Amino acid sequence: MQTSDTPLPTDEYSSDVHTITQGDRTFILVGTAHISQESVHLVQKVIEQEKPDCVCIELDDKRYQALTQKKKWEELDLKAIVKDKQLSTLLVQLLMGSYQKRLGGKLGVTPGAELLMAANTAKNMQIPISLCDRDVRITLRRAWKSTSFWKKGYLLTSLIASIFDKTEVSEEKLAELKKKDVLTELMDELGSSLPDLKRVLIDERDIFLNEKIKSSPGKRIVAVVGAGHIPGMIKSFKTDNKSKLEEITGIPPVSKVYKIVGWLVPALIIGSLLVIGGQKGAGVAGESLLFWIIANGVPCSIGAMLALAHPFTIISSFIAAPITSLTPVIGAGYVAAFVQAITCPPVVKEFQSAADDVATFKGWWKNRLLRVFLVFLLTGLGSSIGTWVGGYKIFNNLIN
Repeated sequence: MQTSDTPLPTDEYSSDVHTITQGDRTFILVGTAHISQESVHLVQKVIEQEKPDCVCIELDDKRYQALTQKKKWEELDLKAIVKDKQLSTLLVQLLMGSYQKRLGGKLGVTPGAELLMAANTAKNMQIPISLCDRDVRITLRRAWKSTSFWKKGYLLTSLIASIFDKTEVSEEKLAELKKKDVLTELMDELGSSLPDLKRVLIDERDIFLNEKIKSSPGKRIVAVVGAGHIPGMIKSFKTDNKSKLEEITGIPPVSKVYKIVGWLVPALIIGSLLVIGGQKGAGVAGESLLFWIIANGVPCSIGAMLALAHPFTIISSFIAAPITSLTPVIGAGYVAAFVQAITCPPVVKEFQSAADDVATFKGWWKNRLLRVFLVFLLTGLGSSIGTWVGGYKIFNNLIN
């Protein structure tokens, strides 16, 4: 196999276009910036002139539908997402999408416009399309699972800070962004502090994209991918990594240590209450249990109040917190978010404006979709505080 980091022999393309030959097959990789109008024009030009047998696009089915079907957000089943414990994944996806949209607005182009151009150009020329990216839900879940508890907080803080950052982007920075994949830019900003995140978001997807592109039909293939993937893809293209696909498309199981700790805490609480009852009487045990209920329920319901949640949500938070704190199966935040989604469901326009509203403090309370996230985060925080306070009181009663 031969690879080339230089423009195609026609000299009509920029250095963002690379050719790789493998036997009698030719692969033309077009590196794009997801917020660059220049990339949109380049993609159209390459496909029209090369007339490939297949056009591969850095999209999975979900992202493709989101780009081509504007009503997809409106059809989002929020209750199902809460029940499947996917709120955290959806929130990160929304924050990253808002980050891209904000930068794209400064450049006058919709994020992903070049991918949509690739799909439309191929359709107009009756060329088959191959969606070659890993399912975005798997990518985000693997990224979330690979990140430690403290670094999850750092990641969310960094993403939220980037959303609320109103610093004007310089002309030099805008020019640089036109040539880079926004995801790569975000990884650069996070630096070396989250190597596991880079491995999941960039390195694993380099492998996945390569294998899907190589398995696509045709002898001449144009592949449109983010510029940040090009170096890694070229480096590993000649390697057969099909055997790694199963590994990088699975969700890592919860570690045994986490499971043990998850059940150990409620076991200690319940065990302590039983011991207190046996040693000091049912009255003292009852007082400890009552303190546990109040210590968990009050801060959790306060979190719901701060999110301006529905009254039923506030009541549900108080009831759920003492119970969910005794099981790692489900958290109070998910219970509260589910009740909020039922009692105060977002309307269509709020799904449509979420990416803009997320960039303003007022928007988090005004937009009912974002308020579900607020309920989830603040009640979860309140429940965590209550668990520590209640647990401390019970253990103190046990010892003294």
